[in-house]
Amino acid sequence: MAKKKIENLSFEDSLQELESIVQNLEQGELNLEDSMALFERGLQLSQHSQTKLQDADQKIRILLDQNN
Repeated sequence: MAKKKIENLSFEDSLQELESIVQNLEQGELNLEDSMALFERGLQLSQHSQTKLQDADQKIRILLDQNN
């Protein structure tokens, strides 16, 4: 099954895939090229998740400001 584009992943899906990547890397059974590819995707997923969190935080702040 093809991996979804990172920008189309929900926060939860992104975290779930990131956890899977960490588990695969910790097992140490991958060759260097596969490890590097997974590491790169993991970094991208981490950045995507951070952006999603920042967006949610900004929306919450706006909503709170509107109610004050």
